[in-house]
Amino acid sequence: MKLGEKQVLTVVKIVDFGVYLGSDEERVLLPKKQVPSGIEVGDPIEVFLYKDSSDRLIATTNEPKLTIGQLAVLEVADTSRMGAFLNWGLEKDLFLPFKQQTAKVEKGDHCLVTLYIDKSDRLCATMKVYHQLRTDSPYKKDDKVSGIIYDRSDEFGMFVAVDNQFSARIPKKECNGRLRVGDMIDARVTAVKEDGKLDLSVRDKIPEQMDKDAEQILQEIKNHGGKLPFTDKADPEVIKEEFGMSKAAFKRAVGRLLKQKKIEILENGIRMR
Repeated sequence: MKLGEKQVLTVVKIVDFGVYLGSDEERVLLPKKQVPSGIEVGDPIEVFLYKDSSDRLIATTNEPKLTIGQLAVLEVADTSRMGAFLNWGLEKDLFLPFKQQTAKVEKGDHCLVTLYIDKSDRLCATMKVYHQLRTDSPYKKDDKVSGIIYDRSDEFGMFVAVDNQFSARIPKKECNGRLRVGDMIDARVTAVKEDGKLDLSVRDKIPEQMDKDAEQILQEIKNHGGKLPFTDKADPEVIKEEFGMSKAAFKRAVGRLLKQKKIEILENGIRMR
């Protein structure tokens, strides 16, 4: 019997509270409410094996959202001092230990995880999925893709699972302060590496992005009552924090707004015309 996997087992005994599956030497209970009607000894049933709240091996005919060897995005149902509990379609939530989190998760968050069996022979989740991601994606440069951010690095940027299965990265220079682990993103492929991994950008090519950036800046000026309290000479970190864009992108967009005569630059800020 394989913990964490779907398998076909044979009915070996029928009792008031369910049926036992397996063999005379090794068997597991399928609770009564899970038993198909008309079942008889010798019949095969496809089940998934996990452990109940008392750490007993149990079978279910319910479909789990994740099995051993798979990846899935699951929602955080609750948290505790020891970790988090994920909704995976079974009566008992799946435990995600703190040490297996690439970023702290909260109730309602979503995270990409895979299953593993811990030292106590229990099924647990881990967000450390880098080595399970595929590098044979069908995508090429400039393709639009979507995925989830599953990890981050101060040195390399944000790590993304495209389609929840292909290895990708948003390089540090392309990251903005608003990207977080667990974010679902739409991005553009900027490069396909020799090893098959993808480099991504959440920004469009410069001409298209400039229009979007200009609109964003204009809207922000309106939100500030018609004037920004800084100019395009502001510190890059201030610009990145406020707008999620580089100083170069900010300057390009401000230049476009100036050309369109929608703004004017003052000594201590940018004002709408």
